[in-house]
Amino acid sequence: MNRVPTHVSTRLRAFAALPFLLVIAAHLTVLGLTADRLPDPLATHFAADGRADGWTGPTAFLLLSSGLLAGLGVGWTALVRRPALWGAWLTAGATGALMLLLVRDNLDVTDSAEVVSPLANLTVAAGAGGVAALVGWALTRLVPAEQAPEAREGVGGETLPLGPGEVAGWSRATGSRPMTVAGAVLVAAAPVAALPAPWPVALVLGAAGLLVLSLSRLRVTVDRRGLTVRSALTPWPRLAVPLDEVAGASAREIDALTEFGGWGYRVRAHRTGLVLRSGEALVVRRESGREFAVTVSDARTAAALLNTLAERRGRV
Repeated sequence: MNRVPTHVSTRLRAFAALPFLLVIAAHLTVLGLTADRLPDPLATHFAADGRADGWTGPTAFLLLSSGLLAGLGVGWTALVRRPALWGAWLTAGATGALMLLLVRDNLDVTDSAEVVSPLANLTVAAGAGGVAALVGWALTRLVPAEQAPEAREGVGGETLPLGPGEVAGWSRATGSRPMTVAGAVLVAAAPVAALPAPWPVALVLGAAGLLVLSLSRLRVTVDRRGLTVRSALTPWPRLAVPLDEVAGASAREIDALTEFGGWGYRVRAHRTGLVLRSGEALVVRRESGREFAVTVSDARTAAALLNTLAERRGRV
């Protein structure tokens, strides 16, 4: 398989880390310059009407806010791919704006119980995130595109011996225990974080936890309709490769980090995948030339059946 040159990867990761470094620097600078104008504790959680209903001491706020920004930055830097660079900038811009607006709302108040955070702050943060996303999108042009993967040795082309009138289907469940635990921890942490942190932080944690949980266990099916991959826990996500789009299928070993940059739903220049682990995977080559991969056991049988069904349609 062709690999992206090392200097490209380094440049991409630098561009992903840059917005978080800028936001953290701005956040720490503002906190340092306004320390004598902030109440103790700060109002950091607000009800639906915008009135404060939760507070955090200055030191705890500094650690929590900086830690959140740093954690998001590390995650994006480690897992970013060229098509998603704008997402790193969007995340940094929106989250950083929320933190700065929170500091602004607390400035020069004598009683933090009187602090009000207007819902318009969310609009401002979304706008800041949108502008930052445009910057990230523009920087994508400075990162050379990833090369298309070369053909790899595998089981591609193998078929199952089915008679003209025979019908067959294949289905397997696949899951990731680490992703299940991580999703559950994020969901459980959301209401806890709502006490000391701004409510958008709790909302992000809860949404991220539900997303991770939805991807932590999948049901993979091959039948006359083609390939279908859906969450075994929630109605979404559900991804499908129709039979008339199948150019070929194979089973092969994949490395989650090297080939896809991590776990979950992954998007690369010439492939996508639902990757829950390294190891055996069903890889489908579409008529467009793109690949779709899903990690699942007994992938060889699934690939052979998919090839047979596609051959019946006259596509292979």
